[in-house]
Amino acid sequence: MMTDERLIQGDILIVDDQLDNLRLLSDALTQRGHEVRTVRRGSAALMGVQAQTPDLILLDIFMPEMDGYEVCQRLKSDPQTREIPIIFISALNEVFDKVKAFSVGGVDYVTKPFQIEEVFARIETQLSLRRIQTQLQVKNTHLQQTEQNLQAALEQSRFLNQRIEEMTAIEERNRIARDIHDSLGHVLVALNMQMGAALSLWQEDPKEAYEFLVRAKNLGTEALGAVRQSVSAIRSDPLEGERFDQAIAALLEDCRQCTGITPECKIDLSLSTSDAINRAVYRLVQEGLTNICKHAEATAIQLQVQTTAEELCLTLTDNGRGFCSTETTTGFGLQGMKERVTILGGRLEITSEQGAGCRISATLPRF
Repeated sequence: MMTDERLIQGDILIVDDQLDNLRLLSDALTQRGHEVRTVRRGSAALMGVQAQTPDLILLDIFMPEMDGYEVCQRLKSDPQTREIPIIFISALNEVFDKVKAFSVGGVDYVTKPFQIEEVFARIETQLSLRRIQTQLQVKNTHLQQTEQNLQAALEQSRFLNQRIEEMTAIEERNRIARDIHDSLGHVLVALNMQMGAALSLWQEDPKEAYEFLVRAKNLGTEALGAVRQSVSAIRSDPLEGERFDQAIAALLEDCRQCTGITPECKIDLSLSTSDAINRAVYRLVQEGLTNICKHAEATAIQLQVQTTAEELCLTLTDNGRGFCSTETTTGFGLQGMKERVTILGGRLEITSEQGAGCRISATLPRF
């Protein structure tokens, strides 16, 4: 029955110069299941607390050499012992200054002769409060550590995102350099050949030389367009402070001027996306529309961009001549698209067949 009634067990230090009081309290609290230590002097109490910190102290006020008030003040001035709850003990016939007792740090008091059940109740209340306080301190420490871990993880995430953007920019410039070499280089070589042929025929056959010059002019116009496109593509921030939807609209207008086709467009950006995702989507649309303008010979173009709670979804389709997607792994900027999407943790699917147009579908995380 005693075990069922036991509430909170604790390490209790009793400080009293009266031996009978020590025995009474010690026996009663030990039977209650507490670990009990006893001392008869204030100086001994201070040493005992330093040796082993108790959960609670029962402290007599009137003792020789050092009274309970001074003992309490010393304990409360030490950061290592200030949180220990102290219950004062005073006899009914003694002048007990309750205001002073609480002002020096006491949490409660009991009077002699003891009502032992009252002592139990006051002790167990303070031990319960002490237990709760300790649990809160532990949780607060855990929360502070968690916050520090989150801050460290956030800093690491920012660093990794910066590195990814730097690596993406380097890869982007390498890809553009390859494109310039593959497309613009060939155009300039052809233009030079046309100009050379025109010069060689200038005296003998002016008419044929003129035809070579016309072809050279067309090649020059094509080269100029390629240069403009490369300059636009090589910018570190393709949006340059523009709103994302406005930048996409500008790409669609360029496509209309190039092909004479007004693309069907549906853009829903009701949920925000990160700058890195916006730049990637801009590049995907730019690359896809460039391919359509150069190679597709399409008569219809559809673009759809929408955001969900977790992702941004992009679909670009045309009804042009298409290509065999299972065999085409390079060219048409497809490799650059795949690398761009993969770096950002997204998915890219390109579906095309000869004569059946092309469909580009990309799914990217919003952040």
